[in-house]
Amino acid sequence: MSITKADLLDFLKTRHSPVKKKMIADALGVRGDSRVELKRLLKYLEGEGLIVRHAGNKYAIANSLPNVLTVEISHTDQDGNNVAIIPDWDESEFGQMPSIFVIPDRKKSKSLNVKDRVLVRLKKITSMEYDGTVLRHLGAPQSRIMGIIKKAKIGFTLKPISKKSKFDFDVSSGDLNDADHGDVVIAEIQPQQSRARGHQRGGRIRKKARVVEIVGSHDDPKAISRISLHEEGLRERFLDDVLDETKDICVPSLKGREDYTHIPLVTIDGEDAKDFDDAVFAQKADNDLYHIIVAIADVAHYVRSGSKLDQEAWTRGNSTYFPDRVVPMLPEALSNDVCSLRPNEDRAVLAANLWIDDQGRLVKYTFKRALIRSKARLTYNQVQKAYDGQPDKQIQHLMDDVIAPLYKAFDILKAAREKRGALEIDLPERQILIDQKGYMTGVQKRDRLDAHMLIEELMILANIAAASALEEKQAPCVYRVHDQPDGDKLAQASMFLQTFNLNMKQGQIKKPEQLNKLLSHVQDHPCKDLVHEVILRAQSSAVYSTENIGHFGLDLKKYAHFTSPIRRYADLIVHRSLIKAYGLGPEGLSDEELPRLEETCAHISSTERSSMIAERNAVDRFAAHYLAQQDHDQIFKGRIRSVTNFGFFVSLDDTGVDGLVPVRRLGGDYFVYYENLQALIGEKTGLLFRLGSDIMVKIIETDPITGSTTFEPAYPEKGADIEGYELDLKTLKRPRRRFKSSDERSHKSSVSQKKSHQKGRPSKRRKKPGQTQKRRS
Repeated sequence: MSITKADLLDFLKTRHSPVKKKMIADALGVRGDSRVELKRLLKYLEGEGLIVRHAGNKYAIANSLPNVLTVEISHTDQDGNNVAIIPDWDESEFGQMPSIFVIPDRKKSKSLNVKDRVLVRLKKITSMEYDGTVLRHLGAPQSRIMGIIKKAKIGFTLKPISKKSKFDFDVSSGDLNDADHGDVVIAEIQPQQSRARGHQRGGRIRKKARVVEIVGSHDDPKAISRISLHEEGLRERFLDDVLDETKDICVPSLKGREDYTHIPLVTIDGEDAKDFDDAVFAQKADNDLYHIIVAIADVAHYVRSGSKLDQEAWTRGNSTYFPDRVVPMLPEALSNDVCSLRPNEDRAVLAANLWIDDQGRLVKYTFKRALIRSKARLTYNQVQKAYDGQPDKQIQHLMDDVIAPLYKAFDILKAAREKRGALEIDLPERQILIDQKGYMTGVQKRDRLDAHMLIEELMILANIAAASALEEKQAPCVYRVHDQPDGDKLAQASMFLQTFNLNMKQGQIKKPEQLNKLLSHVQDHPCKDLVHEVILRAQSSAVYSTENIGHFGLDLKKYAHFTSPIRRYADLIVHRSLIKAYGLGPEGLSDEELPRLEETCAHISSTERSSMIAERNAVDRFAAHYLAQQDHDQIFKGRIRSVTNFGFFVSLDDTGVDGLVPVRRLGGDYFVYYENLQALIGEKTGLLFRLGSDIMVKIIETDPITGSTTFEPAYPEKGADIEGYELDLKTLKRPRRRFKSSDERSHKSSVSQKKSHQKGRPSKRRKKPGQTQKRRS
């Protein structure tokens, strides 16, 4: 086949990255002797400057950017995309600079800030648009910082909120932008012109900052969540063009859908739930099978691929939950209205029809788009009480046809889970209580009812079916994967558990049931919670991926999130793929989405981590705000939850609040850190502070802005070990490093100074002019 210049150039213009000659030949149907002609044409076009040859003998249109390039983040556009520029770009020589949209590194949760420089791998989208996947952060200076404004003797200072920040910043009156003492702000760090102009305090020159946004007042509890979401780059408000797309949204007609309005589907959620995106039903079918329906809000009908709503949902990745508010993935018009399966109202769903046998095996499944009308909005406590024999008036008429079959299906699935050997880590979950003014009033333990596990098992079953269906249809799938535990972490956990006479099999853990055997042995053990926590810490993190490696924790070979597209973008992708695979309508996965699925998995795994960090930091801040109001002479009971070389962290029993006990607060002794034992041990006194030990502490300091709390032992002379499991200190192999408490440091310093004074020479050697100071490495 003869190939023309126009054919070759048109093909290369469609490619997102440089391609090899073989790919060009295959795409254009070049065979036999025509390959020689193709080689000559490539060489000719290269000589004419119309195409360029990259490394690996790959060809691309001239004026295309190289595969790998260093760029600088310039701003975030209205769609939430990180836009970058090419430093030192010369428009007079190269013409208009292309737009580069930067995608964060999928393996790291590090957020991108304006002025950050990153190394990216480029993929050409159009002649003037590129996507850039981050390969490495190049350590550009942070340009913005969040902090609290403090009145100083001269002007104002900015105290950073981050616990990692060591220094404050000066803020001139002209750079306050209406901020005042006590305001939490976002500020822009100003370039330092010269040492002469800097303001020197404490032997160093302090940098300056300019306020660009006021977040709230430091004593306003409603600002706590805002601080945490700003810290992780989350945005609470939806842009106007996104909200505009929700104005005319309404529930679709029955056309093209199954009529499920006669089926007694119900929603079961917590008392404080505002949106209900899943409804369930179960009944005995033929051949001793149980037919289960899990109906999920049909978000794909409302959020179309490529729309502003879709772009915003992709950017957010998921909803984020704070003690006093939710930052949703989708606007309220969707999450709290048309996608909320409210009782006695028609709602569009994507329904998973599932059939299981008496062994809990998924025998068959199918997916239908339908219209439902939920028969009741029920709560976990309400359903549990009804099943236990105390039904209220609302649920009474649903007992025989709805509640009883659901529990029967749950019993079958629960037995199958136990037989399968899914990891059974049982740690108490705590709920922070917030009053109407936004203040934390306490903490309560969340009950773990069979009603919770019923819904959980039905959702897991639907997720298995979704992954299985997409594999069967050979359709794209976003899997929820969970790798086997890290070998080093397991080895460290094993060494620690041996100190309690608990043996964990060495080597690679292939199945979660191997860990379950250990967990079953400690059911009545005084260290039960500790063992569960140690095993949990040894686990890998679950992530999203287009490559299926299975789910270790659930002991499942295939698993995909399907049940909550209102709050997880992964589920929305799975819905779209199912719609396309089953031919259920035009809202299926688009051709534009397919090449970016791997990137989407990396992105939403990253946003999930950011949300978890923001949620945890918000809880820490609410807790510190709460403890700041408590009597600091009060003694609290807690448990040591982690040990480091600089101290240990204690979790209070009543509230679950965490705080640090620095090693300097442990009394007059050298303390040796034993990593394999997770313990600090006094060298002279033998005092022991070990992971999992009960301890009584007092509050020393709280900082609601950073969320940090400092404790000290109420009875430091007693140490803290687990009763009945004391260590034989004589058998311990001592590490090289030792850590002194403040009392011991003060004592050694005073003795050293006293001896130096008696000998008539200074306590420290002074460097002579021109002499190099020697340092011990």
